[in-house]
Parts: sequence; C-alpha cells; structure tokens
Amino acid sequence: MHMDPVLPAMVGTIFIMLLVGGLLKLAAQPQVIAYLVAGVLIGPHGVALIDDADVVNRLGAMGVVLLLFFVGMEVVPQQLMSRWRIPVIGTLLQVLFSLLPVALIGLYYDWGWARIVLLTFVISLSSSAVVIRLLQDRKELGTGFGQDMLGVLLVQDLLVIPMLIVIGLFGGQEVNLHSLSMQLVGVILVGLALFWIFSGRQIRLPLARQIREDHELQVFVALAICFGMSLLTGILELSTALGAFIAGMLVGAARETQWVHHKLEPFKVVFVALFFLSVGMSLDLQFLLQHWWQLSLLVVAVFVVGTLLNAIILGTLGYRWRESLYGGAVLAQIGEFSFVLSAVGMQAAIISAAGYQYALSVISLSLLLGPLWIALGRRCFNPVVSDPV
Repeated sequence: MHMDPVLPAMVGTIFIMLLVGGLLKLAAQPQVIAYLVAGVLIGPHGVALIDDADVVNRLGAMGVVLLLFFVGMEVVPQQLMSRWRIPVIGTLLQVLFSLLPVALIGLYYDWGWARIVLLTFVISLSSSAVVIRLLQDRKELGTGFGQDMLGVLLVQDLLVIPMLIVIGLFGGQEVNLHSLSMQLVGVILVGLALFWIFSGRQIRLPLARQIREDHELQVFVALAICFGMSLLTGILELSTALGAFIAGMLVGAARETQWVHHKLEPFKVVFVALFFLSVGMSLDLQFLLQHWWQLSLLVVAVFVVGTLLNAIILGTLGYRWRESLYGGAVLAQIGEFSFVLSAVGMQAAIISAAGYQYALSVISLSLLLGPLWIALGRRCFNPVVSDPV
C-alpha cells in the first residue's frame, strides 16, 4: 500500500503538539507555550521531524489573519471610549518610554534609527494570549483592573498596523506613485469604515435571517467577510491583516452575528496553533545554547525594565503602588505580534538573521517565563484587584 512520506511527519507533529499541550495544560500553562515548545521539538533545530518549515510558516501566517479578525470582533467602541484614559494614554506612554532605553543602547552600539524604532515596537507589545488567560483563571478579568489591562492589550493590538507601516517605510522601499495612490485609497476607505463603526450606527448584514438558520452558510459567510476584506486591503497594497481586523470590527458592529465567534473558533485555534508552531520551529537551539548568557540578561532586562516602566505609567494615571507594580508585571512579557514585527524587520533588512534569532529567542523566553513572573509579582505585591466594573 502506497503511503505519502509526508503523512507520518504530519501525524507526528500533531501528536507531539497535543502531547505537549496536554502536559502544559495540566501544569496550568497557556496553550501558546505548548505550541512554541512543540515547534522547537519537531523543528529542524530539534528532532527534525519536519525540516522544511515553509508550509507551516504560510499556514501560520493565516493564523495571524484570523487572530486579528477575532481581535477586531472583540473591540467594543463604546467600552473603549468610556475607559479610554488608561488604555490609550498608558499604551502611548509605554511606547514612548520604551524608546528611551532602546535609543540609549542603540546610540552606544551605533545602531540606525530604523533598528531602534523596530526594537522599541517589539518590546512595547504584551501578550494577549498569556495575560487574558491568566486574568481569567484568577477571576480578575471582570474587575476594573482586568478591564484596564484588557484595554491596554487591545490598544496595543490596534497599534500593530501603524507599526507595520512605519517599519515598511524604514525598510528603504522605493516610492512608487501607483502603490502610493493605491495605499492612499485604502487608508481613506479604512478611515471611513472606522468612522462609521465608532459613530455607533448599527450595521445589518444582507440575508441575516437565512444566514442565522443555516449553520454551513454561517461558516462560509464569516470566512468570506474575513478573507474578502483581507483581499481588498491586499489589493490596495495594505496589510492583509489590517483587512481582517476591519472585517472583525464590522462583524462585531453588525446585528445578529453572535454565531460568528462560535463558528470560527475552531479555525482560529488551528491556524493560531500553526503560527506559534512555526515560530518554535524557527528557534535555533544551538543559538540559544551558544548565547544563553546574553539572552538571559536580555530577558531579565525585559521583565525588570518593563515592569518598572509600566508601573510608573499606571501609578501616574491613578493606580495605587501595589496594583501599579502588579500591572507592570502583568504587561512585562513581550507579545505574540512582536514575532510578526521582527519577521517584517528582517525582510526589510533592518535586522540581520542573527538579530532575528536574538529577537525570536528573547520573545519566546519571555512568553515561557511570563506566567512565572506574573505569579511572582502577585505574591510580592499582594494587589487588591477584586473590585468589579
């Protein structure tokens, strides 16, 4: 009987991912950590079960599109506007304050401003996957503190799109009049869509009753909205992830679309798992062992500096010092979208392949150790965050 030689590798990949995921689930660790560890184990730098990560990378890129689609669906404009102060001002101050230490290091090592800005963006994003899961487990997500942390994460996710645009401009790409015109049209259309959504007007999908009664049609329509908007922004030479995000906001603002989240959740889980799996496969274990001292110092610096910077910002915006320090610890680890920014930075020749490995390693280690750092912060600072919104 003929058997596809790729099939055992694929089955083994899924088995290892499920096995590691189950073990870390028993240890109360976020699933994103399981995906990263599984990727390291099966990748070309591990047991080499899969030595060509190109296919997984492409499927993982689809995970980013669906991830932003779901982030867009979770945006509640009224809630964002009512609790805008800490999320908006705090996030902007976080990016600004992160620029200072990176600029000092960059000037000492004679980095260009493109690399300084890229690394500032990378360290200023926190992990929604890790933070939201931990806040849910500790029953803190429904408190005022939890809602502020959720707002900060949401605003950070919103900033990913302009960050990608800035990195592209720093990449030294030649100015093309046709591309510039297409992008201008895209920006205008996106601006109009955002204005419509934040104005509070209800959006009705055509054939809403028929869609609500047909479960298969619900899946088709939801994916068509997501990928259709991604295709449109891609044609207009903007990020396809931006289109998915706008599509999510449009669906979230429409009436009778509660079924979308339920129907697409399995797709999101699979593709997001593939995204983190591909990141883990890209990690070079030999590089980690060779540079463990430098990487350890960088990870400690990320946690300590990130905690202090965020604590100062939260304290300035009215939090008590215990809650400020705990909030700083919660937001200290580097987020999943920093993987995307690092990859774009390497493609734009802002950082080298070695610099990309440094970024991958530090981000991954901060995600792996993030839950422990947050638990340590809660134990040390003993915050009072039980007040409901």
